[in-house]
Amino acid sequence: MTTSPPAASASTHPAPADPGTTPGGALLAAHDLHLAFGPTTALASASLEVHPGEVLALMGPSGSGKSTLLHCLAGILRPDSGRVTYGGRDLTAMSDVERSALRRSEFGFVFQFGQLVPELTCAENVALPLRLAGVGRRDALGTAREWLTRLEVPDVADKRPGQTSGGQGQRVAVARALVTRPRVVFADEPTGALDSLNGERVMQMFVAAARDTGAAVVLVTHEARVAAYSDREAVVRDGRVREQVRA
Repeated sequence: MTTSPPAASASTHPAPADPGTTPGGALLAAHDLHLAFGPTTALASASLEVHPGEVLALMGPSGSGKSTLLHCLAGILRPDSGRVTYGGRDLTAMSDVERSALRRSEFGFVFQFGQLVPELTCAENVALPLRLAGVGRRDALGTAREWLTRLEVPDVADKRPGQTSGGQGQRVAVARALVTRPRVVFADEPTGALDSLNGERVMQMFVAAARDTGAAVVLVTHEARVAAYSDREAVVRDGRVREQVRA
């Protein structure tokens, strides 16, 4: 039986205010993005919408611009022109401090190699976003342990990342991304460093947990088996979103 993700009490982690959606129903949207790195054009009139609670896969060959598009949507990169809106707010008009605060409070991230802090235990890694939000250590660690149990790796709580397997470490990364109950989770090749069996298990748990919390997921992948977990696929080629299809 699938269990619901742990519920964070209002005292340990207040849910972020609902950012709302655009008139078209999008929670997050890229509008005609252009971005170049020197002479290399990474994005050329890229436009895309992400709707509340959906899992969207960005697909395309290496160098197509899909990771750059994800980084613009997440407010990590600022495009040369065009806009990114989140709940009607213009991310591209925000200061670096405002975008950083937004990423901490309303966005979650899962990367190919986890990027866990090696000096911290796995429970401390998961608790880190809560601690940055001002949650007390005991409450943050308690919620972190609940999430590790939800992802079926409670036994790694007191281990450091270097003492875990690749699949276990990536589940810890998923728990860290979801612990603050973000509105959007960005995942860049989240199973790229795993074998097929571990990759399937991580994706099953990741998508199920994200759906349970109501988070939208923007997933960069070049693998059809990973994209199959999405509700919709967008194909990126030459810096443009060329095609969007229902998965």
